[in-house]
Amino acid sequence: MKRSGSISQENYLKAIFKLQHEHGIASNQAIAEKLAATPAAVTGMLHKLTELDWVEYTAYQGAKLTAKGRQIAISTIRKHRLWEVFLVEKLQFKWDAVHQWAEELEHIGDVDFTNRLDAFLGCPSTDPHGDPIPDSNGDWKGNERVFSADALTRNQKFTVRGVSNSASDFLRHLDALKIQLGKHFEVMDFFPFDGSWEWKDDQGIPIRVSREVAGQLLVEAIPTNRGNENQES
Repeated sequence: MKRSGSISQENYLKAIFKLQHEHGIASNQAIAEKLAATPAAVTGMLHKLTELDWVEYTAYQGAKLTAKGRQIAISTIRKHRLWEVFLVEKLQFKWDAVHQWAEELEHIGDVDFTNRLDAFLGCPSTDPHGDPIPDSNGDWKGNERVFSADALTRNQKFTVRGVSNSASDFLRHLDALKIQLGKHFEVMDFFPFDGSWEWKDDQGIPIRVSREVAGQLLVEAIPTNRGNENQES
């Protein structure tokens, strides 16, 4: 099973990709914190990745991926998210338990293996947390209609599309509230005192949602033909 780099190298490239996406550049300190590595280890690895032409590294500033490094990082992310789909849909793991398994499995297989896994799963566009899965060309399309649930308004109907926090305790809390990807809700009320919400699902069952939960939940509004009847929250 041919890989472009070692497991450690792929982990670094994936971390740099995510940090670069968030901050424009991946600093040594941010990489060290993300990978629980020492500063010396990070500096040493960045020099190796630079020699491989996978990273452009500037001392005291940080690292950015080259085109080659970006391709490897996206391939690793693609495999990770496809394995998460496999673990949830085919092996019935809960969505809070699949991340660590996928961290191990993402280093398995070459391009053909990954494309076969993708086809077997029906070419899913998102993983169990709502994150987009890159296609075989390394491209992905985010859903521009998705926004944070704390921006909802009263009487608005919406679909749960993803989470911005994939920590296990948060996902278990969503399970307890019976909040799942693809589930429809309607905003019944907003309570400014504590920033919480009351929603009801499509069965009419109400739930109380905290400010913290709403702020880490990604949703998509359900279009309506009734005009703009929503009230500001």
